Amino acid sequence: MTDRDPFAEGERAARQNIPAEANPYSDGSDEYALWSAGHEKIASAMEASESEGT
Repeated sequence: MTDRDPFAEGERAARQNIPAEANPYSDGSDEYALWSAGHEKIASAMEASESEGT
């Protein structure tokens, strides 16, 4: 499968501690929004678990 999944790429980037500013897609594009949403989903979950001390 060669289709890229920007949401999954954003999730993967967040897990690898790659900053949101590193979004490889053009600002304003659907892919940019999907990548950002995936990144935010994981980054938020990671921050929540850190604040709980887990």
